[in-house]
Amino acid sequence: MAVHEVFLILAMAVVVSAIDGTWYDARATFYGDMGGGETMQGACGYGDLIKQGYGLATTALSTALFNEGLSCGACFEIYCSNAPKSCIPKAAPIIVTATNFCPPNYTKTKDIWCNPPQKHFDLSMPMFTKIAYYKAGVIPVRYRRVLCSKRGGVKFEIKGNPNWTLVLIYNVGGAGDVNAVSIKGSNTQWIAMTRNWGQNWQTGTVLTGQSLSFQVTVSDGTKIEFDNAVPAGWQFGQTYDGGKNF
Repeated sequence: MAVHEVFLILAMAVVVSAIDGTWYDARATFYGDMGGGETMQGACGYGDLIKQGYGLATTALSTALFNEGLSCGACFEIYCSNAPKSCIPKAAPIIVTATNFCPPNYTKTKDIWCNPPQKHFDLSMPMFTKIAYYKAGVIPVRYRRVLCSKRGGVKFEIKGNPNWTLVLIYNVGGAGDVNAVSIKGSNTQWIAMTRNWGQNWQTGTVLTGQSLSFQVTVSDGTKIEFDNAVPAGWQFGQTYDGGKNF
C-alpha cells in the first residue's frame, strides 16, 4: 500500500464508521454524465435520487456485490489504488450508496467488468472523477462497507392497489441495506412483508383506511419500529417520513 493511501485511510477514519474494517480489492468505471440523469431510477427501485436525498453519490454494483438486490442501500467507502496514471494524487476516498445494478454481459470477451465473479463498482461520473481522471475509464480500487449517514427519517413510499400494498423503503441510515420488513395496520397484527424487487416490499393484506406501522431490519441485525408512521388517511403514491433513522 502506497504511503499516500495510508494517509488517506487515517484521515477518513475519524469521520467514517466502518461496518467491516477490511479493505477489499475491486475495479470501478462510471456511467452517465456529470449531470447524473442516467443514474436515476434503476434496479433498486429508487426513483429521483436527487429528491430522495441520495444525490449523485451513488453506484451500481456488479453481480458479486449486488446480492440479488439485498445490497441496495448499502454504503461503500472507495479509493483509487495503485494506478499512478489514473488516480488523482491525494484524492480523498468517496462514500457512495448502492442504488443500481451493473448487469453482466456474457457476449463480450473484454471489458467484462460486471461479469461474475468480479467485484465492480459502476459509479456516477461525478464520483468517479473525484478519485480518478476521466480518461482512465476503468481503475483498480479498494473498498469497505461503512455506515450510511442520512438526513431525516426513513422514508416509506406507498404504492400498489387496494388489494396489494407495495412499499418502497429508502433514505435508510446505519447499515443501509434493508433485509426484513413487517407491517401492521391499526386493525391487524404484525405481517411479514416479502421483497418484490430492489427495496420494494409487499403484502396482499388489505390495509386501506388504516394507520400503518413498520418494523425494519437492516443487514447488521438492527431493527427499528416505526409506530403509526403512515396515518389512516394515506393515499397510494404518497411518501411518509418515519421520523427516525438508524
